[in-house]
Amino acid sequence: MNRQPAYTIEPYASSVERRDRTAELILHIQRNEYGIPITLEDQPDLLEIETFYQKGKGNFWTALHEGEIIGTIALLDIGQDRAALRKMFVKKEFRGGHYAVSKRLLDEAFTWAEQRGLEEIWLGTTPAFQAAHRFYEKNGFAEVTAEMLPPGFPVMEVDKKFYKRIV
Repeated sequence: MNRQPAYTIEPYASSVERRDRTAELILHIQRNEYGIPITLEDQPDLLEIETFYQKGKGNFWTALHEGEIIGTIALLDIGQDRAALRKMFVKKEFRGGHYAVSKRLLDEAFTWAEQRGLEEIWLGTTPAFQAAHRFYEKNGFAEVTAEMLPPGFPVMEVDKKFYKRIV
């Protein structure tokens, strides 16, 4: 019988090592898997997770397997009971339904949003993340146009496809 490896999901805990390992995972996926020419300097939020994400109704979570960061997800409070879903990345070896890391991370964010009275979650992504598009749609997100984005939504340069989910 094939057993699923044990992992936990917890709110981001600040430390230089945790920050560096989080950035390393995200940058590896962006650059090496998807060929997106992005740097750490292009994403200063990764150097300020506590002050950028963990304020208002926002938060940042990591999935950990044997002390290794295998996934991340964040909700950025953009005001008016809305949040932007950001930094959803899962290490390649832990993707798919067998491990359900992505699903559990997303469910953690949904639970947080419900408990804090958020009404909408918005996200932007790159056209290259096709598996992510299917995942978001399967989990209640509907595609929207850029013109529909709420004020305060942080559009990244690589974001060309947008989604919204009612909480």
